[in-house]
Amino acid sequence: MCLSIPSQVVEIHADEHAVTVDTMGVRRKVSSHLMGEPLSVGDYVLIHIGFVMNKIDEDAAMESLALYKEIVDKLEGEPI
Repeated sequence: MCLSIPSQVVEIHADEHAVTVDTMGVRRKVSSHLMGEPLSVGDYVLIHIGFVMNKIDEDAAMESLALYKEIVDKLEGEPI
């Protein structure tokens, strides 16, 4: 099973068909070759193996990010 964390587009690299995204504070460049629609800075997207797969609305992204943060917070308190 693969979990995709919503990521926010922070930079467009049109000449490379790529975007830089922020995923919970971590930034990385990913390919936008598979996107049929244009992306804009501020859009929320889901990524799989380095490719933007689809765009999601901000409300859905915020709800998912809140749940991921809750999971991370709980795991940080657990012994390894």
